[in-house]
Order: sequence, then structure tokens, then C-alpha cells
Amino acid sequence: MKKLLSILLVLTMVLGLASVATAETKPLKIGVCIYKYDDNFMTLYRTELEKYLTDMGHEVTVVDGKNDQAEQTNQINSFIADKVDVLIVNLVQSSAAATVIDLVKAAGIPTVFINREPTAEDMQLWDKIAYVGADARQSGTFQGEIIAATENKGDYNGNGTVDYVMIVGDPENVDAQYRTEFSIKALEDAGLKVNKLFEQRGDWAQEKGQELSATALAQFGNEIDVIFCNNDGMALGALQSIEAAGRTVGKDIYLVGVDALPEVVQLVMEGRVTGTVLNDHIGQSHTAGDVAVKAAAGEALEKNYTVDYVKVTSENAAEFAPAQ
Repeated sequence: MKKLLSILLVLTMVLGLASVATAETKPLKIGVCIYKYDDNFMTLYRTELEKYLTDMGHEVTVVDGKNDQAEQTNQINSFIADKVDVLIVNLVQSSAAATVIDLVKAAGIPTVFINREPTAEDMQLWDKIAYVGADARQSGTFQGEIIAATENKGDYNGNGTVDYVMIVGDPENVDAQYRTEFSIKALEDAGLKVNKLFEQRGDWAQEKGQELSATALAQFGNEIDVIFCNNDGMALGALQSIEAAGRTVGKDIYLVGVDALPEVVQLVMEGRVTGTVLNDHIGQSHTAGDVAVKAAAGEALEKNYTVDYVKVTSENAAEFAPAQ
């Protein structure tokens, strides 16, 4: 009898472990909302995120918010109706976070926000939400430090002041706010005088970066020492206008962006862009995927998971160039 009970106990333990293993490896149904597909950085991010989660064996559906918050909210409601296990959301508008959190909380679906950070107050609305991203203050600081480290400390025209143009992504977006503020703060912290010549909203778009830079160059000409862009997409547009105006980065003007897009890293290596700041889409997307899996398993979540930025200049750009 004792032998029989022992055998039954062992079988129970084995079956229990097997059920746990099955639960842990069960494919998840994951919904991913991207604010818009035609964003250079988020294209890299979503592609890597989808591959990472699919390689784990999960069922992943990625949707395009088309830069329309109402459209994205409808997509979130569709995912809720489809009973996904977890959501990963790149908000169109950070101000919509509370509304989105109310929706997912009512449905009991844990959610990981990426790239666009909800406010600290919004993040306290539920314990099954988390944010994965980078501290945009660091990226802005690094932009300013890249300029402060140049031979003439950003003052190409030699008038004792860094005269700059700022192309802002989206003033409502906290990343844009911090990059705009902290890039200039880094110059001031280095003891440099600054003078804002021009600041306009570029909506993260290359064509807007080109258009606004052309306007600034036509208006201020050789007064401009530096063009700061909140992302590399707009910096690519700015470069087109700089070269069309007969100016040369590294000879009579500086240009910095954020993201370290492959084409921009190559331009940094060529000296046609002063520098950029690596926004690590691989590290961030993998962390987001891991946190989403944890959330779906019911594990306790931290509110914020941060991946560091990295300065990219001619000195180290080769390290970040894509493999040939």
C-alpha cells in the first residue's frame, strides 16, 4: 500500500511539473499597437519586436495606428474583443494613456507601453502596466555634449554664441520635450552661451525636417551654427536642405539627431552628420517582449524598464554600423 501511495505521489508531482511547464511554454496571443508605420525608428523597433516574440513561439498581431489616436483606441478595443493575453502599446498621444489604461484594466489585460511614456500619475492607475523605453533627458543631454565637444564648441561663426535651430518632433510628446530642453541645457551646463534662432514642429518626419531646415537656412543663413533634430528622420531631411543651401556639415555647420538609424550612422562615418544618439531598438524591443511575457504570466512588474542611450560620433560610429 505504501509503495502504491509513493508511486501515486511521484506521478502527481511529475504531472504537476508537466502542467507548469506547459503553462510556461504555452504560446501567448499578443497584440501590438504602433503609433504609425512610416516612422524610421519604430519600423526598426516593431520589426525586431515581432521577430523576437514570434521566435519564442507566440502569436503576434501588429497594427498601424496611422498617427490617429481614435484609430488606435479602436484597435485596442478590437484586441480586447479578441481576448489577447497581453498588449504592447506605442501610444499615438501620451495624453491618451489614462483612457487606454481604463480600457485594459476593465478587460483585465496587462499592458506594456513602449517608446512614448505615460505620466507617473497614469502609471499608478493599475499594477499590471509597465513602461519600457529610454530616458529622453539622456538623449538630449548627449546631443548637447556632442556639440560642446567639437573643436569650436558649436560656435562656427565665432561670435561667442551657439546660434541654433531646433526641429521638434511633437511638442506634446515627452521625448520631444526632453530632447529639446536637455540638449540646450547641456550646452549651458558646459558654460556656453546659446541663442535660439528658429524652433518649429517637424512631427518626426523627414520631409518636415527638410522643409523647416530650408526655411531656417533661407531666413538666417550663415548665422546658424547648429541644427538640432529630435530624431534622425528629421536630421536626414535637414541634411538635404543644408547641402542644397551650399553649406557643409563639419566645415561651416553642425547637425545632430537621435536614433542612430543605419543610414545616419553611415553619414556620421562620412562626416556629413556631426553625431547622433543610439536609441537601442534591439535592447528596448527585447525588453518589451520579455516584460510582456512576464505580465501575461501574472508576475509582478516594475513601473519602468530603462535602456540607456549611447553617443555616436565619428570616433565610434563604426561600432554601430550594420554588418556588411
